[in-house]
Amino acid sequence: MDTRKVLVVDDEVHIVQVVAIKLRNNGFDVVTAENGAEALDVVTREKPDVIVTDFQMPVMTGLELVEHLRREPTTADIPVVLLTARGFAVEDEQREALRIAACLGKPFSPREVLQCIEDVLRTNAAA
Repeated sequence: MDTRKVLVVDDEVHIVQVVAIKLRNNGFDVVTAENGAEALDVVTREKPDVIVTDFQMPVMTGLELVEHLRREPTTADIPVVLLTARGFAVEDEQREALRIAACLGKPFSPREVLQCIEDVLRTNAAA
């Protein structure tokens, strides 16, 4: 099986590092970005299988990133896992409209993120 590629987007460097290490240790190829605008460039170049993005970021939020991805035919179907700080819930309608695969609340464990990504990829492969 080809290595699965994950794009991790967060303006908090330690979160990116912790998640990236957990994923790499479990056989994923990991690319990173610090905000939504940078992530758009990385997505075009790297074509990840799944994206894990923070909701609250400077320059472009996680939701704005997903809105951009959904507008482009080449990125419209990439599954997205959204990381949200407590109190920044995403409305169900918005989640459905943007086809957000999963939402994880912060604080989360790297194991939770790994499990979530594996579930999302499994679900997508079955679809």
